[in-house]
Amino acid sequence: MSELIQNSLPTPTKQRFAATFRVVSRFSFWIQLALASTSGIILIFAVFSRSLSAVTNNAAIGFSIFFAVIGVLLAAFRIFWAFRGRVLARRLQSSDRTVHPRKEEVIQALKIGLIASFVGMLLAFIASEVSAIAVLSQSLAVPQGIAVYQQGNVIRSFDILVILANVNLIGTHLVGSLTSLGLLEWID
Repeated sequence: MSELIQNSLPTPTKQRFAATFRVVSRFSFWIQLALASTSGIILIFAVFSRSLSAVTNNAAIGFSIFFAVIGVLLAAFRIFWAFRGRVLARRLQSSDRTVHPRKEEVIQALKIGLIASFVGMLLAFIASEVSAIAVLSQSLAVPQGIAVYQQGNVIRSFDILVILANVNLIGTHLVGSLTSLGLLEWID
């Protein structure tokens, strides 16, 4: 697959790579910003609805919220890193050659962004799996109709919100990793 991509894309000149790097970084920045902010808002709703509702015995959802918060922080770092990529691309497009970053500096920036995205994607995946299993086990443990009489067994909407936030975080980190991986493959 890698050979197919390498054969279809010409070896980039510095200006061509800089233009592509700038467009891809801008695209990555805005998509990640939209998805991460959506996840952050959903998590805020989930945390506030959790603290205002009755006490739950479901530690898995708390664990999932903790991992989701770490995923949002990694997404914030990744958004900053995508913005930094735009700055590096702007420096590459400059007519003053003294401000051009070295190829190693660009590769290092892409690798750091890729690692942050992979770690964030892993944490968001674990968190979404834990919360989905917690909701599934809660729904399977209670026979149909009993939840109406025992309010502690009802699946609350914030449990679903936590799953949704984690799925959005997976998308956020997926966009970041794909853009970094594509640019890294093209420059190498």
